[in-house]
Amino acid sequence: MASIILFHSVFGLRHVEFAAAERFRAAGHAVVAPDLFDGQSADTIDRGFELMKSIGWSRICARAENAVSDLPADTVLAGISMGAGVVASVWPSRPDTKGILLLHGLAQIPENARKSLPVQVHVAERDQFVSADERRDWQHDAIRHGLSLEIFDYPGAGHFFTDESLQDYNAQAAAKTWAMVATFLEDVS
Repeated sequence: MASIILFHSVFGLRHVEFAAAERFRAAGHAVVAPDLFDGQSADTIDRGFELMKSIGWSRICARAENAVSDLPADTVLAGISMGAGVVASVWPSRPDTKGILLLHGLAQIPENARKSLPVQVHVAERDQFVSADERRDWQHDAIRHGLSLEIFDYPGAGHFFTDESLQDYNAQAAAKTWAMVATFLEDVS
C-alpha cells in the first residue's frame, strides 16, 4: 500500500480527482487530495487560469506544502495538469518519496532528485501545454538525473484526456492511463 497525495488541475478539486482517489483507495492505497483552491472550481480552462491567478501561485504551493507536511516521507507525489507544477514545488523537500506520478503535465526535476526514483508521466502526444520539444528536453533531464522513467504519449488525445466531462476526453487513452497508473502504484508500494 502506498501513501499518495494527489494535486488537482487548474479546474480545482473536482470529480476527476475524487474518482482517481477512489480508484487508488479501492486498490488499497491511502490517498489525500487537498483542495488548493479553498472550495472554488472552474467550468472552463480560462476561468481556471483566472482562479489560479487570483489565488496566487505562492499561496497554492504553500497550501500544497502544508497538505504534505504530516504525510509519511515516502508519500507518492501525484499531479494532474497544473498539479504537476504543484508536485514540482514540493518535490525538493520530499527526497524520500516512493514515486512521482504526472498526468497531463510535467514537473521540474529538482537537483536533489534521487537516482532510480520511479517516475511515470502520461501526456497527450500533441498537448497544447506540453510541446514535443519540452517533453524531449524534460526526458533528457530525467535521464541526466538518473530517474527510472516511464513516459506515455497518447496520439489523438487532447490535453485532459482522462476527464470525461471535457472535449479532450479519450476513453481508450484514459483506460490505458489508469491501467498503467495502477501498475506503477503497485510497483512502488
